[in-house]
Amino acid sequence: MLQPSPTLQKIARGQLCAGCGGCAAVAPDSIDMEYSQDGFLRPVQKAGLTEEAEDKVAAICPGLGLAQDPDGRRDHPLWGPMTGLRTGYATDPELRRNGSSGGALSAILAHLLETGTVDHVLQTGAAPDLPFGNRTVTSINAEQVFHAAGSRYAPSAPLDGLERWLAGDARTAFVGKPCDVAALRSLARIDPRVRERFPMMLSFFCAGVPSINGARKVVEKMGGDPDQVVAFRYRGDGWPGFAKATMADGSVRKMSYADSWGGILSGHVQFRCRICPDGTGGFADIVCADAWETDEDGYPLFEEREGLSLIVSRTENGEQIVRDAMAGGAIEAEPFDAEGILAMQPGQKGKRRFTLPRLLALKLAGKPAPRYDGFHLLRNTWDAGLWLTARNFLGTLRRVVLR
Repeated sequence: MLQPSPTLQKIARGQLCAGCGGCAAVAPDSIDMEYSQDGFLRPVQKAGLTEEAEDKVAAICPGLGLAQDPDGRRDHPLWGPMTGLRTGYATDPELRRNGSSGGALSAILAHLLETGTVDHVLQTGAAPDLPFGNRTVTSINAEQVFHAAGSRYAPSAPLDGLERWLAGDARTAFVGKPCDVAALRSLARIDPRVRERFPMMLSFFCAGVPSINGARKVVEKMGGDPDQVVAFRYRGDGWPGFAKATMADGSVRKMSYADSWGGILSGHVQFRCRICPDGTGGFADIVCADAWETDEDGYPLFEEREGLSLIVSRTENGEQIVRDAMAGGAIEAEPFDAEGILAMQPGQKGKRRFTLPRLLALKLAGKPAPRYDGFHLLRNTWDAGLWLTARNFLGTLRRVVLR
């Protein structure tokens, strides 16, 4: 009889799974990642876990908690540890257009490969059998990085199958969601191979992982049949670019970023992402994001224009790579003041400021809650003010009681 994993049971009970695949990485003989009925990637236990595997799952799972240590770096209460901050873009105009936000992340990846700093890039691309779904892909040259560029607003589990990379001898740049990178950092503390095989970890600002069902709703809203989609991109090919579905009959349907993300996909984000303080990728070496321009009220504009990336170096290693990429002509960038991010990324400000009241609501409801250290939660809650704090507390309490 299968003995259920206590850790996986706790994660499921609290709906705390981020879908990173870390548990499947450390217990590949016991755990598979599969789509759930509500359209998220979730661990499915197929065999009992050894005590060692159980301990590893608990040690690296970002659903249970995150501990961020600035370790002497500048530590902004909202944006996390930083060693450098810039705005910029890929100097290759095609890459700049193809990427989601100026192509800086893709340009840095191509630079890492072309200079021999890494042998491979492990990143997320479109799944051939589910065009609006994702799969983990390997890029070994700039052309492959180009084809994998662009945001993919659907579940991905890039840590699933990680053992094959750890058992090899290639130096690989890892690109993943903030929770993916956090899990990989945690694994590095108990498995020394991680530091050797993954000398560079990169991420991006993340507003949450939508269900695969969200993408189906986007296609339906476009007037298409999701089962007839042969290619799908969520954005890019401009900034912010359009969601585009290519149908089996050759027709192309599209929807604006504001309508696809703001109107549909954001409503399908998994619960774990709504209580996450690390949408800004605090555990990565380098993080990129949209450097949105804003209106007179300080709200981001989503008008089509030349892409511009926010480029955050979080470690000395990351800062050196950014400088090398600039010196090598891969990106153009200039310094940026951290206070300017407030207007560019109001959603990320809210995620950090409302985490604590949402966690308190979980605890009051008797639900499992993650533990977060090093995210200045009390200070951020104070900055949010009483009204918004109470509103988020009551909203989360109502959601967890009624679900």
